Amino acid sequence: MCRPKKNIKLYFIGLSLTLTLFSWGQDAVHNFGNLQFHATASVGFHIDLIDDGVFDENRGLVGFYSPNQLRVSGTSNPIFDDLEIVTENGLILETWMGVTNNLNFVVGDIITSKNENTNYLNFIDTSFYTGSGNLTHINGYAGATNKELITFPVGDDNRVRYLTLTSDAINSFARCAYFNEDPNNPISLAPQFNTESKDFDDLQISELEFWSLESNLPSIVTLTWDVDSNANLLAEDVENLLVVGWNKLENRWERLGNSLVVGNLQGGTITSDTFVPDDYEIITLGGTDNLLEPFTVLELDNYFLTPNNDGVNDFLLIDGIENAPNNLLNIYNRYGVMVYSKLNYSNEFNGKSNRNSVISRGSGLSAGIYFYTLTVNDTREKFQGYMYISD
Repeated sequence: MCRPKKNIKLYFIGLSLTLTLFSWGQDAVHNFGNLQFHATASVGFHIDLIDDGVFDENRGLVGFYSPNQLRVSGTSNPIFDDLEIVTENGLILETWMGVTNNLNFVVGDIITSKNENTNYLNFIDTSFYTGSGNLTHINGYAGATNKELITFPVGDDNRVRYLTLTSDAINSFARCAYFNEDPNNPISLAPQFNTESKDFDDLQISELEFWSLESNLPSIVTLTWDVDSNANLLAEDVENLLVVGWNKLENRWERLGNSLVVGNLQGGTITSDTFVPDDYEIITLGGTDNLLEPFTVLELDNYFLTPNNDGVNDFLLIDGIENAPNNLLNIYNRYGVMVYSKLNYSNEFNGKSNRNSVISRGSGLSAGIYFYTLTVNDTREKFQGYMYISD
């Protein structure tokens, strides 16, 4: 069967290039052969790019511009010199794509799957980036080729969570992604990383987030935290925060040190001691303090919600929550997947998820039984119970 086709033109500095475009209902630039942009070329893609040919010796500026979501796919890997991202709903990579000079974030994220790491944005040699932030970063995997030092602009949704890798020598390749997930029950990764399996009993481990980092060289890493990291659940002061990692061979969490800590419990950076990232499955924030008492686990009431806006049982109302503002509420479905998480909860849950990786943010949860935990840091107490949501 023949596919419909039409011609489009890409314009750059006095020259124009006509490509044959094939479409199955949605337009896309499809490279089958040997395509190259030269010298001071300036090319903009306003539709998807499918690369099944040679497209890796480019010069000049290439940009992706669209109010819609764009995709880059194919059997080959496009590599650009200067790259600009202006995609309001994100640029999805279904193959890896490289940049050899400057990546300029203007609008939107670069998005890759977090279920596997073969698709990523690769910073090559002396390349760098500008314009990154909470609304402009890599939501998924970032790679680095031939770099000794790089700060990966990774994050999740509307939150950038930088990780800086400093190695003893030049890495032939390194890769990183950030996960706003509970390591005990991650959504994107198959293994579970039990935060009760650790080298010392007094070690506290974040149950809110983690990073995946690949490098086979001795390195130090610098992690960032913000108010949503709830670092005060890990230590009483920043000096007792740590970088921790899940040892692949020992199947447990271990301390990776804190050679430099800057900031306060609401936000800052922490640098590890030297370790080899490939020895660890994931890394995250931790803490330890001999003065910290273990959490007392208590059963709390079970709740019944009918979030139909009739004024009765529309919200999860926890008596006395106003007297414990330094808290964290997590709600899980029957499979152990977190569907809602709120720091400093104040009775606002109305049956809608706030986790994009589980269900569309703001969508109502299906009827059924849910498990919740309420951690109150000031009193070192963790409450747990069940909740039934009915239509």
